[in-house]
This record gives sequence, C-alpha cells and structure tokens, in this order.
Amino acid sequence: MGGGGDRLRRMSDYGLDLAILGAYFAVIVWIGVYCSRRNGSVADFALGGRSIPWWAVLASILASEISAGTFFGTPGEGFRLRNFTYAQLMLGYLLARVVVSAVFIPAYYKHNVVSIYEFLEIRFGPRTRRMASAIFLVTRSLASGSRLWVPTLLLVVIWNQTHRDHPLGTWEQFWFTGAALVIISLLTAAYTALGGIKAVIWTDVLQIAVLFAALGFSVWYLLGHIPGGWEGAKSHLRQPHDLQLWQWEGDAPATSAWGAIKSVLGTEYTVWAALFGSLFVTLATHGTDQDMVQRMLTAKNQRQSAVATILSGLADIPLTFAVLTIGILLAVYYGEVVHDPRLPMAQGVADNTRIFPYFVIDVMPGGLRGLVVAGVLATTMGSLGTAMNSLATSYARDFHFRWFGTPNDDRQRVRIIKLSTVGFTLLLILVGLATAFVKACHPNLSIIGIILGSFGYTYGSLLGIFMVGLFTRQRGSEAGNLLAMTAGMVAVAILSNLPNDLANMVLGDDLYAVPGWLPIIEFPWRILAGTLVTAGVALCFKGTPGTCASS
Repeated sequence: MGGGGDRLRRMSDYGLDLAILGAYFAVIVWIGVYCSRRNGSVADFALGGRSIPWWAVLASILASEISAGTFFGTPGEGFRLRNFTYAQLMLGYLLARVVVSAVFIPAYYKHNVVSIYEFLEIRFGPRTRRMASAIFLVTRSLASGSRLWVPTLLLVVIWNQTHRDHPLGTWEQFWFTGAALVIISLLTAAYTALGGIKAVIWTDVLQIAVLFAALGFSVWYLLGHIPGGWEGAKSHLRQPHDLQLWQWEGDAPATSAWGAIKSVLGTEYTVWAALFGSLFVTLATHGTDQDMVQRMLTAKNQRQSAVATILSGLADIPLTFAVLTIGILLAVYYGEVVHDPRLPMAQGVADNTRIFPYFVIDVMPGGLRGLVVAGVLATTMGSLGTAMNSLATSYARDFHFRWFGTPNDDRQRVRIIKLSTVGFTLLLILVGLATAFVKACHPNLSIIGIILGSFGYTYGSLLGIFMVGLFTRQRGSEAGNLLAMTAGMVAVAILSNLPNDLANMVLGDDLYAVPGWLPIIEFPWRILAGTLVTAGVALCFKGTPGTCASS
C-alpha cells in the first residue's frame, strides 16, 4: 500500500512538473510571436533596434554564460576537484570586460556595425573581414553545437529515474539524446526566426530568474541535509587540495624553471591561468564573437552596454562560487551522507557530468524540479537562439549579400537572415549529434573542456587581428592578416597536441613524437598563444593607405 502511495505521489509530482514545463514553453512561444511584430528591419531583427534596457542586456549576458554546459559542467568541476580553483578564472574575466567596454564596444558603436567583422573591413579590407567571419562561423557552429547535447543529459537522468528496471545503455542514450536535441533545436529555430534577438533576450531574462532560484534552492537543500551544515561539510573535506582557492604551481612536478612553466601551461586552473589565460579567453569571447557582442550592441548606447558588460562580470563571481559550492557539497552529500548505489557511473567512478542532473531529478520536490528542467532547457534554447541569430546575421552580412547582392527591400533582407537561421539550425544539429557520439565513445571527457576547447584553437586568431586593428594605426595588411591568422591557428594546434589527439582517436597512435622541451598547453592558454602568434605576425606587415582607416 505504501509503495502504491509513493508511486501516486511521484506521478502527481511529475504531472505538476509537466504542467510547469508546458506553461514555461507557452510563455517562450508567446515572447517569440510578440517580438516578431516589431522586426521590420535588419537592425530590429539582429540588434533589437538598439532599444533593449541595460538590465535586460545584463541578464542576457549572464544567461549565455550560465548555459546548460556551465550549469552542469561547473558543479561537475566542483564535484571532481572538491575545491574552488576554477573560480580563479574570474579575475581575468572581470579585467577583460573592462577592456572590452573601454575599447571594443566604443569602436563598434562608432562605426554602427551590425556584424562586428564589418569593422575589420573598415580597418583593413574585405578579405580580412571574410576570413574573420568564416573563422567565427565555423568555431561558433562547433562550440554551440557541442553545447547542444548537454541538456539532454537531464532527460536521460529523468528516463533512468522513471524506468529504473530498464535504464538506458550507452548507445541507447546516444539515440535518445539525438532525438531530444533535434526537437530542442527545431523549437528554438521557430521562435528565433520569429522574434529575432529581442525574443532571445527577453527569454534570457525569464530563464535567469529561474536558474537563480534553482541554484539558491540547491545550496539551501544540501546544507540542510548535511549534518552540521557548512561546518559539517568542511569536516569531510580534509584532503590536501580540498576547498583550495588559489593554485600557483602546475600539477606536474618540475625540476627546472622551464619545467615549472611547462607545468603551469599544462594545468587548467592556476593563478597564472586566471590572470593571463582567462583574460584573453574573455577578450575573445566578449570582444570578437558576434554571438556575445550582438547582445551588447542591443543596448541603447555604448555607456549602457558597458554598464551591462562590467556588471555581468561582477555578478559572475558569486554565481560561480555558488555553482562550485553545489558541486563540492554534492561530493560530501553522496560521499559521506547518502550512499546511493544508483549514482550515474563512468568507468567505475561517479560521473561528474551527470551528478547534478541526478540530484535535480532524484531530490528536488515536484514543481521546483519542473522549473529547473524548464530553466535548463530554456537556457540551452536561449544560448542556441542567439547563436542561430548571430550566425545567420554574420553569414548574410559578410557573405550572402556580397555574393548575391543586397536586396533593396528591408523585409527581403530579414527574410534571408531568417532562412539562414534555418540552415544553421541543421548544421548545429549535426554538430550536436557528433558531440554526443564522441561522448558515448569517451564517457570521461570533461564538458567544460569540450565546450571551451572548440574555440580555443581559433579565437586567438580573431583576437590578434582585432587587437592590431584597435591598438595600431598603420600595421596589418590584407595578405599579412590572412597569413597571421593561419599561423595563429597552426601554432595552437601544435601546442595543444591536437594532431596527435585526432590521430589517436582515429588511428589509435601518435603522428609524431612531441619534443621534451615543447609544452602541451591546456585550454585556458590556447587563446593567449594564438593571439600572440597572430598579432606578432600581423605587426610585421605595414598597411596600405587605402585600407588603414583609424578605428
């Protein structure tokens, strides 16, 4: 009798969750339809008519950064490391936002660009603009597509919780997540194509409120169910690196100065990575990525854009600590308080990428659980929607209109961008399926590494060229820039050992032996390396008077 009552209560809880999900998505669709009424021009569709208030831009920036990948991946890092070293990266994130607000944003507003790569044509010429835009299109497609499979982890956990006698195997999960990401992508494409960037931003405002509530409840619940609260949790965290915040040295032992430098470059989270590596990562993602910058350019003026950008960096600090705290508390909760044999496993150990989704589904009460699931799915849809909008905008502005001519009718221009949105949706689905396949083959891959790694190889080239354009007046040429960007990407590929990694994945063996003196750099350092190589090569070339307009 008791078992039947439990099942009835559980079914009732899930019914409440489904009702909340239905209401949530109804609101999202309504936002898309409502915003579609005021998208008569490209500026309206791509930039919201530059009429979005700064606080909504702030919420949208936060929502894009707290994507489903971060929402699940960062607690996973806290669970895996049992410390706060990941939060060191916030130092560089905040400093970079100040630079972006002081240098990058004013230049974009001054030249009234829609695609930020238009600035590179003004400064250098059309070939630099097209190559930079092509790098963005390829890299953003990979980065956003690889994020796409992340929220489907939550759906897998829901399935396994409701079908405990028949949990999904590895390849069943692949097909299940594949079907889910196709549905999510098509729904996102629908409201993005209807409402443009305004629909995405106002959806972001809604979802960030839901996610804040979810994070707050998670911390409160865990502290309430660990004997002694935070002090009780600390009593179980006595290993050498537990609760550590600052890490100065690399993980590998070093016997020389160069060995110590190599070790730091090969370690993900150190103070040096925070000060230098994450600084360049954020300069690239917030200064040269159409996806993020397009949100900033929807503000009424550059001052409001700067306020939203800098405040988002300040807001990121407590948010990151909260998300990492959840991961650390989960390590104590499942390691010392609740010994749950049903925990998701990967190669004999608890799967850090699925531990927080498991907690959400297994522990959170009905109703709030539905809000969290809706928020996670909407977060993905918000990030995906902006990616679709920015990819379509850059393609149309930087390539389609140049190849096929710019229609005289503004509605026709918007129609082309909407059709491009559909095309990039199909591309992102393919990338998402490929990522799910790789994850199925390599279950222990880190989510953060997958997402950040994809743009680490190329965004240094973008940042290097933008910095030459913004900080110099007579350096950089069309031919030199193309060579510089290529050199930057090749250098990062070699320094990160990408050729051997790909060869091992496909052939099962290395292509070449890595020299002992050559460092193998982790993802926080890749953009810095690419930027230095790209800028160094580009500065060797002097621009011609006809293409060296000052920024």
